[in-house]
Amino acid sequence: MSGTEEPVLLHTSGRAAHITLNRPKALNALSHAMVRRIDEALTVWEHDPAVETVVVSGAGERGLCAGGDIRAVHDDARDGDGTASAAFWRDEYRLNARIARYPKPYVALMDGIVMGGGVGISAHGSVRIVTERSRVAMPETGIGFVPDVGGTYLLALAPGELGTHLALTGAQIGAGDALLCGLADHYLPAGGLGAFVDDLAEMPVRDVLRRHVQPAPRGELAARREWIDACYAAGTVEEIVQRLLAHGDPAAKEAAETLLTRSPTAVKVTLAALLRARRLGPLERVLDQEYRVSCAALSTHDLVEGVRAQVIDKDRSPRWSPATLAEVTDADVERFFTPLGEHELGLAGPGTAPEAAW
Repeated sequence: MSGTEEPVLLHTSGRAAHITLNRPKALNALSHAMVRRIDEALTVWEHDPAVETVVVSGAGERGLCAGGDIRAVHDDARDGDGTASAAFWRDEYRLNARIARYPKPYVALMDGIVMGGGVGISAHGSVRIVTERSRVAMPETGIGFVPDVGGTYLLALAPGELGTHLALTGAQIGAGDALLCGLADHYLPAGGLGAFVDDLAEMPVRDVLRRHVQPAPRGELAARREWIDACYAAGTVEEIVQRLLAHGDPAAKEAAETLLTRSPTAVKVTLAALLRARRLGPLERVLDQEYRVSCAALSTHDLVEGVRAQVIDKDRSPRWSPATLAEVTDADVERFFTPLGEHELGLAGPGTAPEAAW
């Protein structure tokens, strides 16, 4: 396999080490092998005194990463026994936690599309750059799945109920809203990324940020906080939908209509996961919960059907089962949070480290 075909490209330039996701035709979707390669590189660079900064970016013009390789997950859920997907998630979530605790500046260039697993390898970093092209989302409920890769941790920390809105609807947001929601730190025009990266080879991250960062364009969510906070504060998805439809703002009605196209089971499990994430504390404990939820989703109808409809057949007409919110019982939701015994992810051990400081 030639260098240009490697799914993860690694190189160092001066003070900085670079990870480039290199599957542009698949919008740099993450495979298990890619996750392992990134983790190996982070191990080497963590102990290399010549490396002061790690930079992650995506090949091609479309984005950093559209998520995990959900075709592989679909095939495993439909035809396999789920062990391949569980092994992938185990390593992926461990990588997400590692990124959050990495002892050196971890600079994520969140240019273009950054969704699902792409959020996991970027939004836990210590320096997260968005551009005017950024489109950030956790769209899992649209494929019968639930936000993972620490997504419920990040969205639970967003101001008010913004994270609930994004998690349930899967809505895409731009740079200004990513900053507002705590999914990014700095704005930089896409045309300036090259000079920014060049400077990272020569200068400390703080100095490079001071030189390049610009004010972000205004987002949309700040002006919608009134109805988002009022409607999504309801305790059940049914009540959220009722409040959205009754509010009167056209954007609230549109959110309700979007929510109602998502997997009813996934939406209810997502709300429960977010509410629990707010109480769990550290990222590791939330990732442990997400691992239980993800493994439970493997045996559901909706995950296979959602990926089929959105990704494989592309008919965009998933047939969810149960088909309505009313048919999804509390017991159906609770099943997703069942402890896994000896198969737990087990990140939240007694030795959980504090956040890295640099």
